[in-house]
Amino acid sequence: MELIAQKKIYFLSDFHLGAPDEKSSLIREKKIVRFLETIKHDAHEIFILGDIFDFWYEYKKVVPKGYVRLLGKLAELSDAGIPIHCFVGNHDMWMRDYFQKELNISVYFQPTTFVYNNKKFLIGHGDGLGPGDHGYKFIKKIFRNPLCQWAFGQIHPSWGIGLANYFSKKSREKTGTSDEHFLGEDREWLIIYSKSILQTDFYNYFIFGHRHYPIDFTLNNNSRYINLGDWIRNFTYAEFDGTDVTLKKWLE
Repeated sequence: MELIAQKKIYFLSDFHLGAPDEKSSLIREKKIVRFLETIKHDAHEIFILGDIFDFWYEYKKVVPKGYVRLLGKLAELSDAGIPIHCFVGNHDMWMRDYFQKELNISVYFQPTTFVYNNKKFLIGHGDGLGPGDHGYKFIKKIFRNPLCQWAFGQIHPSWGIGLANYFSKKSREKTGTSDEHFLGEDREWLIIYSKSILQTDFYNYFIFGHRHYPIDFTLNNNSRYINLGDWIRNFTYAEFDGTDVTLKKWLE
């Protein structure tokens, strides 16, 4: 696909709305909405790479309350003809069809290939990729199992969402300070994953979230790994202008 002249593709990730409390989440949500307002004039497409919410589960007739400012803004952008792509993260993996039906947003559950202006992108949230972390990979299989999702859906939302919020908080606490610094080329699992992909396939850009630390790492002369950081501490995003991808920090 070719970009329209003067248009850009925007990438952002990891809002974790709902955490750590309603007040700070609302401040963050309003900031994200202001950012989306600033890019609507030149956005060719928008990619949101997961963990929009700290927890999200779509019951058959119920979705978590709140987040109306962000959802309204996404609906506005989608209605204006801007394609929006959303990848599920490890905190909001239980999406079903609400975004597709209500907001006309495409939802992806696995890393996916896109090509723009002859540049090849591999885009995904980033959880469960690369070596190690076998415990999480096992749990992810359970959480993604349709039978397990159905069983969770039988719990009343008041109990189910409360229980899920508790485990989401525990997940953030386990991360500790590991997302506050670069771990090194040999320990950044998404760098290792990207290099393994390059052994059998070529990509100009590997773009992921999940890590909560903005990274722009050169893999070789033609390929880069970019992590989008988050909108909790870093307020970072990336943009593709048709020629190159640039990692930026939004300063109001």
